[in-house]
Amino acid sequence: MRSTKRFAAFIITIVAVLIFGATLVHALWYAPDTEIAVPNASSTPGQEVPGADQPSRLVIPALKIDANVQHVGVKADGSMGTPNNFTDVAWYKYGPAPGYQGSSVIDGHVDNGLSLAGVFKHLADIKVGDDVYVQTAGGNMLHFVVSDIEIYPYKSVPTDQIFNRTDRARLNLITCDGTWVKGGDTYNERLVVYTVLVSG
Repeated sequence: MRSTKRFAAFIITIVAVLIFGATLVHALWYAPDTEIAVPNASSTPGQEVPGADQPSRLVIPALKIDANVQHVGVKADGSMGTPNNFTDVAWYKYGPAPGYQGSSVIDGHVDNGLSLAGVFKHLADIKVGDDVYVQTAGGNMLHFVVSDIEIYPYKSVPTDQIFNRTDRARLNLITCDGTWVKGGDTYNERLVVYTVLVSG
């Protein structure tokens, strides 16, 4: 009888450990986005950027952010890809690199599967005039300054303004904001921080 109880307790413990492990993995690493090929991707600005000019780290001193930069494309639903973990940020590789003329875009998660802070958890605390730095793979440090901060409904994000302005070298940071949409696997708003290059 005792051996049967011990065996049952052992099985229950193993199952609990496996469930906890699966939850932990989901919390620490996001499933990679399924990306699709972009038509004429070979002619997009991001494809013409030398490796040394591509971004490797994003630094925001006021928020104590110093994050690795992943390179992402487009998901199957047509939206920009996201980092595969909650500590990195991701650069949209089919747009211009930071420091190049046009709108470079970097996104990051606000939290993870257990609601623990993601890299952009406190992005809403940034202020106009704050400094943002991007280190390139070649070691160059680009200096941007926050020029505007906007919050949009997640179904009404002005993609042209975020991705397609070409008047100067811009870097736009995006994360989720607002409240969780049940069944939608997302938040109901998007926070966008617009910055402009001042040196680099």
